[in-house]
Amino acid sequence: MAAGLLACAALVAFARPGWSAAAGAPLVGAPARRSLPVAATPFPGLDSLRGASRKLRARFLAPHRAAGIPVLRTYFGDSAVTRAGVYAADDSAGAFHFITMRPFADKVKGRIGSYRIGNFPSEASGPRSRAARNPEGFLEVTAGNADTPVSEHFRLRDFLTKDQTGVWPKYLVLREPLVDKLELVLDELRGMGIAASRLRVMSGFRTPQYNAQGVGSGGRVTDSRHQYGDAADVYVVNGARDWMSDLNADGRVDTRDAQVLAMAAERVERKYPALTGGIGVYKATSAHGPFVHIDVRGHRARWGAL
Repeated sequence: MAAGLLACAALVAFARPGWSAAAGAPLVGAPARRSLPVAATPFPGLDSLRGASRKLRARFLAPHRAAGIPVLRTYFGDSAVTRAGVYAADDSAGAFHFITMRPFADKVKGRIGSYRIGNFPSEASGPRSRAARNPEGFLEVTAGNADTPVSEHFRLRDFLTKDQTGVWPKYLVLREPLVDKLELVLDELRGMGIAASRLRVMSGFRTPQYNAQGVGSGGRVTDSRHQYGDAADVYVVNGARDWMSDLNADGRVDTRDAQVLAMAAERVERKYPALTGGIGVYKATSAHGPFVHIDVRGHRARWGAL
């Protein structure tokens, strides 16, 4: 048991530089080809990996990081560090998933297999900049593992790019600090006395090739945080209609409801400075209701109808 706990502590130590598990911020993105049955493997020390929200259910591991964590081999075998996959552990708080990523180098000519990803803005810069800014790897999402929980309220499929619907496997970049922050925002809304059944992710990860389609005046930016797995456009859904809910209870849905959601995100940042990032409020159009952009870029940014 003591060895298992020490190994878990080692896992936390391999978190992405600049983030600490104590501050509620974990590693990076992840894929999946194989999974052990949930509850098949008792795993000590999982509580330390559940983030500031205590609701994270996954830890994403780049292959080179996974190789330095002996506990993965101990509990799941060599394949846990050599092959992309979802590995389910269990403790008294429920299922938790270790997800080993495909390395960034597996992207060749803008693709992994049949899935089009494109090139990240940092790939056009020098080698040192590329190494610092490119994602460490990609989550491999299959039709069979797309519903894997990454937290209490979110699953892998929630963050997928909205294109290539018939192509499997798909690839995803996602960072645990973003998921942790979204869970905390949901908690904050409820703490404010606001009904909030769930946060709907309108746009999570956007591959560079998909992001490029909307770049232009008034559209997406070339270096969008969505490409790096640390941004999501979200709105609160209560009931059957997939639309922003009336959060301020004034009998209508408009920008003021998005401002309530933004206020909750602002309050989360005050309580958890390590999760500081961008908050932007967007008005409704004929295609969608009002929504809020939330990210964990590491410095404060504000825009839109705040």
